[in-house]
Amino acid sequence: MTIKLTALASFIALAVTGCATQGNDDEKVVKKLANNLDVTYEIVTQHGAEEGLQCKTLGAEWASCDLINLTLENNGPAVTGTDWKIYFSSIRQILEVQNDQFKVTHVTGDLHTLEPTEKFDGFAEGEKVVIPYIGEYWTLFENDYMPRAYVTSGDAAPQTIKSTDSVNPADYLVPLKGDQFKRVKADNNVLATAETRFEKNKDINVLATEEVAATIVPTPLSTKLTGNTVSLANGIKISNFTLPADMMAAVNERLDVLGVNTKGQYPVKVSLLPGSFAKDQQIAGAYKLDVTPAGATVIGFDDQGAFYGMQSLISLMSTGAKNSIPTLEVTDAPRFDYRGVMVDVGRNFHSKEVILRTLDQMAAYKMNKFHFHLSDDEGWRVEIPGLPELTDIGGKRCHDLSETSCLLPQLGSGPTSDNDGSGYYSKQDYLDILKYAKARGIEVIPEIDMPAHARAAVVAMEARYKRLAAEGKMDEANEYRLMDPQDTSNVTTVQFYDKRSFINPCMDSSAKFVDKVITEIQAMHKEAGMPLNTWHFGGDEAKNIKLNAGFQDINAADQTAWTGSIDQSKQDKPYQKSPMCQKLIAEGVVSDYDRLPSYFAERVSEVVNGKGIENFQAWQDGLKYSKDSTAFKTDNVRVNFWDVLYWGGGASAYEWADKGYDVVVSNPDYVYMDMPYEVDPSERGYYWATRATDTRKMFGFAPENLPQNAETSLDRDGNGFASKGTVKSKGFHGLSAQLWSETVGNDEQYEYMVFPRVLAAAERAWHKGEWENEYQVGVEYSQDSKLVNKKALHDEWQRFANVLGQRELAKLDAAGIQYRVPVPGAKIENGKLAMNVSMPGLKLQYSTDAGKTWNTYDAKAQPTVTGKVEIRAVSGDGKRFSRVTSL
Repeated sequence: MTIKLTALASFIALAVTGCATQGNDDEKVVKKLANNLDVTYEIVTQHGAEEGLQCKTLGAEWASCDLINLTLENNGPAVTGTDWKIYFSSIRQILEVQNDQFKVTHVTGDLHTLEPTEKFDGFAEGEKVVIPYIGEYWTLFENDYMPRAYVTSGDAAPQTIKSTDSVNPADYLVPLKGDQFKRVKADNNVLATAETRFEKNKDINVLATEEVAATIVPTPLSTKLTGNTVSLANGIKISNFTLPADMMAAVNERLDVLGVNTKGQYPVKVSLLPGSFAKDQQIAGAYKLDVTPAGATVIGFDDQGAFYGMQSLISLMSTGAKNSIPTLEVTDAPRFDYRGVMVDVGRNFHSKEVILRTLDQMAAYKMNKFHFHLSDDEGWRVEIPGLPELTDIGGKRCHDLSETSCLLPQLGSGPTSDNDGSGYYSKQDYLDILKYAKARGIEVIPEIDMPAHARAAVVAMEARYKRLAAEGKMDEANEYRLMDPQDTSNVTTVQFYDKRSFINPCMDSSAKFVDKVITEIQAMHKEAGMPLNTWHFGGDEAKNIKLNAGFQDINAADQTAWTGSIDQSKQDKPYQKSPMCQKLIAEGVVSDYDRLPSYFAERVSEVVNGKGIENFQAWQDGLKYSKDSTAFKTDNVRVNFWDVLYWGGGASAYEWADKGYDVVVSNPDYVYMDMPYEVDPSERGYYWATRATDTRKMFGFAPENLPQNAETSLDRDGNGFASKGTVKSKGFHGLSAQLWSETVGNDEQYEYMVFPRVLAAAERAWHKGEWENEYQVGVEYSQDSKLVNKKALHDEWQRFANVLGQRELAKLDAAGIQYRVPVPGAKIENGKLAMNVSMPGLKLQYSTDAGKTWNTYDAKAQPTVTGKVEIRAVSGDGKRFSRVTSL
């Protein structure tokens, strides 16, 4: 007996030792690869089809593909084993790997694996291995290459490859060269360089300080200067007769941030007198401001107007104690009722603190709608009492192939949950945000995106189902389930997820889930003293991209050269193989699968209306199969209109208004803040709608006469286009600027993308420029139409740009906003350096010794330079700098 026990113990010991040895080997492999692999991406060609690649037969959408060399250099000891994988993000589908020692497998979304095949002969010490691969479309900006690739092997903990663990993609990229910044050979975009920036900026002159002193941002309806100046060196003293305590506290906080003494001498009286406003100015938010040597008077049509009047008074001020402002009389009212900012925190999470800073700036520039995109495929970001999985699992990304503890990594978030992809707002966080917004007159509009872009919710509720089913609580397990377990539909979403990206609209449990989430969020709004007035349904992109026009069936009789060939017989529409949806269609409740998302929107609107919520809002494509706004139960139905103008949006926006929808102009090619500032691969952003949207372009957007923009801007390839409306305008409800966060990983990147161009969006939402023509049916605009008063547009922009450079950017500095400092332009002629910047007033610097010393540029002196010259602009407070470029 003793001998047998000893033998058994020895056997167990050997088994455990064997497991430990294997585990140690796995850990060693992971550590070797993570620490020693130097990963580099290099574009070979962006124009695969034109260079002879078989983009069409590889199934690339629109038969468009590129060729990239992925190089792995082993800077450590040799690796010979094959039991390892590298997980990495690719925002493009990978169609072919041209090195038979490796294979790439798509996991979900942008997550892929690279692993060795049986032909792998190891990484020798110091060896470089090139892995050419063909990807769909093109990769034009550095941030297309996501960070934090990581290694796994067996049960060893995954580790991030150090060479990719950087927020700066340039650390693992070979810079683009030649025409590689061009989407196609016919791309006419101009690459941003020191010289091209100089040409673009040269029509903007520095205005004298006194010329911009009376400029309020955003521009009022009427400003009359009365010829004097008031010193605020001794501070101000506010007598408040109308503003609620929380709004008054917000005013004082703004003054304190700018360094203005609020316990001083200059009297400021704030009151309410709605009867003093002309009939056409009796609008929510209207105000009057009178600044005299004896004191300032702010009169509001309502509390919001009085608050905005104070913001206009503050707008005249500079930072610091030595303020002086001109005497003037202002009468003002907003252009649009809806002046919004949308922030996506689903793709990547952003802190409560950066949201509060954004609300501060929205209030300062009179924006009143904060559209909070709280869920998407990649994350669920708000605590819902009673559904902890939504945030415990849906609010976290990490390497868990079962996805029972977290979502799989996306967008370069890496293998652990201490990353930009993880995080959520607790109930208290959300209450804090609501109260902060309320004190600034800003409505918070929560968006829970559905039925598409809902993977975080679907996966979380599947985890909840498994947990409760294991406990034998089947009724409870099924209560909020969002996926038909018998649905076998083969679907690929816009961002390469499968059917688990969709909430199933045919299940009663989906409706129960919606009811639960709305109930809990509405309760939070009530607790914060901000009633939930608007519910945003989302609704966008509920489709299978493999059935788009960019693909054709491989067996189609009429084959075209410009579409990708795939076997479309294996593709399904969303829910097509869901027995629950098949039953709904068989019963005639819904006519076909295409109409299911709009059917679900109508059903959710019943829930919203039943809770006394006035407004139902969605991205317009989510409602496209509904008859018109009368198909929904709420008093008002709003749509964020996001058609691209050069693809027909200049006409279709008016069609949506004609159907009774309140249209919120949200065009990607003008007011999406996730698009790059300029055509420079170093800039951040996606670029499917436009290659560049800087502050000047956003300022020059005509939101009510959409066709007009064809005369003042170009399409994404830098070419002109024509636009005209075909339906009489019933007017638009508002304007919203959007920040999607796929490429925006942290708060610093967030503020870089939003500021300062959101100030231009605020200007357009509040004020109609003199150069904006009235919309007329059938009037066509193009680069040749000559219908726009471009001198008036130039003059307004020049003043606005000077106000930013001379005054407003310093206020952003004071508020701790890490805005984008514009990259300056420069040229050298006859050895003399000339520099300029898009926002005059900012200091410019140059270096002739590779950045060891920086000299302040003096336009009058025009210094003599030789050799390589580096240039940069300096923030308003002198503490931050633009990206350095050279010439």
